[in-house]
Amino acid sequence: MTAPNLTVRFVERRLRRGTQNIRELQEELRITNDQLEFILDDARDKEVRAMVAETPNAALEHHEAQRHLEVIQRHRDYLVEAIAANQIHQDQLLDRLTN
Repeated sequence: MTAPNLTVRFVERRLRRGTQNIRELQEELRITNDQLEFILDDARDKEVRAMVAETPNAALEHHEAQRHLEVIQRHRDYLVEAIAANQIHQDQLLDRLTN
């Protein structure tokens, strides 16, 4: 087997792995979006309760829900960035194959 053939096989293998990784990240993003929707509704409900009840306990629940919302939003942002970075890497690998 010649060196160019090994390079092509290596790049193809990395493309397959990258494609699988993107699929997994996209599935995790889908699940995270579902969770985000639920957590956002919960945080909004607790915000209204905190305003109406004006108790320390209601305020604490709202604060905790808000923190949870921020964590899931950061995770979602990470997933979006990871998918984009993986897609760029896939494009670079494809460029190597065609050159």
